[in-house]
Amino acid sequence: HAVLYRVKGRNVQESEFIKMGGYHTLDVEPNRKFSIYKNEWDSITIERIENACDPTKQAELAAITMQEGLAFVCLITSAMTVERSKIDVNIPKKGKGDDTQRKKSFLKFFEQIAASVYRHLNFEVLKAVLVASPGFLKEDFLQYLMKDATDRGNKPVLENRSKFVLVRSSNGFKHAIREAMQDPTVAQRLSDVKAAGETRLLQQFLCLLGTAPDRAYYGYKHVKRAANNQAVEGLLVSDSLFRSHNNDERRRYIALVEQVKNNGGEVRIFSSLHVTGEQLDQMTGIAAVLRFPMPEIEDEDRGGDD
Repeated sequence: HAVLYRVKGRNVQESEFIKMGGYHTLDVEPNRKFSIYKNEWDSITIERIENACDPTKQAELAAITMQEGLAFVCLITSAMTVERSKIDVNIPKKGKGDDTQRKKSFLKFFEQIAASVYRHLNFEVLKAVLVASPGFLKEDFLQYLMKDATDRGNKPVLENRSKFVLVRSSNGFKHAIREAMQDPTVAQRLSDVKAAGETRLLQQFLCLLGTAPDRAYYGYKHVKRAANNQAVEGLLVSDSLFRSHNNDERRRYIALVEQVKNNGGEVRIFSSLHVTGEQLDQMTGIAAVLRFPMPEIEDEDRGGDD
């Protein structure tokens, strides 16, 4: 099915196609250019647009699918699978005679896949790389890649050997990614990938809430006080707060995010569609892990100070 976003509204500018005040529907879809005008763009929205336009900034998972002579290198985000390169090399079939040409073709095939790995995979962001193929092709390729990376002194690949997950697939086409991800061992590995940073910070917050409550606060008022004292080490924010219809409320949370970032704090934006985000939404949608205890925040409340 085509990915389509339908926008409806009333025409506010004179046009030869639609009369003034008339209703019109626009279809926004991939690879179709469009412009959005707003009086004010906040930093959260701009960052989200930039991430959506450049999957390398947010793709924590990559996949290499292959069969003899055909391979795809893809990046996988929570919203889409982006093909980075397709490698197509003619490999002669096994024969009874000399197979020198076949070996040469395989070498060329692996060289091109490796070049794509070096060019497109950012191991600072990636948490796992699936390598899927029928037979032993995946093992042969990984062996080639590690030797080639050693010869080239390619540290990012060598230092991230543990991120490569080999899995069997029936073919090398892109839909083999879905097949590979249904493998139980892969599913277990990927469960550690998804929302790993958010889960870690939420667990830290909940732990402190029970053991050192003067280092864990939630609710705008308490978190803002901590931020004003440059005490916020980790800020947890639900994306639902940025969808508020109240402009002043939205600006308040955006300003708080920027304040924490400027003071060197870690900011994690939780999706309200994820379990972690749902949990955070139950605690006002905003929480903070503090660098140092601030019992005075609770004391001020008890004293009746707002």
